[in-house]
Amino acid sequence: MNRYQEAGVDVNAGYELVDRIKAAVSSTDRPGVVGGIGSFGGMFDLGELHMKHPVLVSGTDGVGTKLLIAQRLGKHDTIGIDVVAMCVNDVLAQGAEPLFFLDYIATGHNDPQKMAEIVSGVAAGCRDAGVALIGGETAEMPDMYSQEEYDLAGTVTGVAEKDQLLTTELPQAGDVLLGLPSSGIHSNGFSLVRQILFKDHDIRLNNQPSVLQGMTVGEAILKPTRIYVRQVLPLIRQKLIKGVSHITGGGLIENVPRMIGDQLQAVIVHRSWPSLPVFDYLQQLGQLPLADCFQTFNMGIGLVLAVDPAKVDLVQEKLTGAGEKSYRIGQLRHRPENAAKIEIK
Repeated sequence: MNRYQEAGVDVNAGYELVDRIKAAVSSTDRPGVVGGIGSFGGMFDLGELHMKHPVLVSGTDGVGTKLLIAQRLGKHDTIGIDVVAMCVNDVLAQGAEPLFFLDYIATGHNDPQKMAEIVSGVAAGCRDAGVALIGGETAEMPDMYSQEEYDLAGTVTGVAEKDQLLTTELPQAGDVLLGLPSSGIHSNGFSLVRQILFKDHDIRLNNQPSVLQGMTVGEAILKPTRIYVRQVLPLIRQKLIKGVSHITGGGLIENVPRMIGDQLQAVIVHRSWPSLPVFDYLQQLGQLPLADCFQTFNMGIGLVLAVDPAKVDLVQEKLTGAGEKSYRIGQLRHRPENAAKIEIK
């Protein structure tokens, strides 16, 4: 054992991890990828896309304290989907096609099997989004994290033709708001979730309350974040979508206004889409006011689209053809004086 290993960093484990993840990484290859993992930088050839006026759109994000749930359950193969979803859905909201992804894992101890499980989830998310995993970093930091702890973050770069970018100038009064369903909590609000479950109550993750309809608490809250690229990107390219809002931290209250101009107000009709059991459970258990729920959680809607009313039926038909459900959850209108940019009725 050399002095670096004595200090807590096992470089051989790093080499083993690279071997374990090669197949998962190569499964995400797409046109434009140059080379493979192992170089000092990942490369992507934009010339392969044959675009007229490409604009790069990048985003970076993590998974937050949902990681603590994955670590408590010892389930590490889906948390990578979350980190990809958080990034690619944000880039999609600008009208861009996600191209390539890089991940970063920091841990107290590099367990190659556990790290490979995490990367397998990242690769699964990348395949779903049509994104190439072209690089990443695993940092073993024994004085920063305990042996079982890890943190996970990622960065995506996408591209759009300049005239296809979605800006706040596009949505107009009268446009219909379509909501695409979430799988559950996705990756935001977990500090409140953990307070309700573990501090206010002593809930075991293997509990199976009737309200969760056959799921355990752990299964319900660890469901991976949905990725909407495959279903929505073709509609953006066909100029059928005027705006996209990814419902992340701050819930519907904070995120829907981000896709519209200050002169507009989004009117959301509560109960216009099916409620998910996990939100009913958390609201009841935590005795949460409805306003708190809408400002913290996605409440069952993962993505909101602004659509011209004349094109709503066509958009919903195309979404159905792509296997995606959608709900008319509201409309845009001229913003009343001194009113908020969103109203939930």
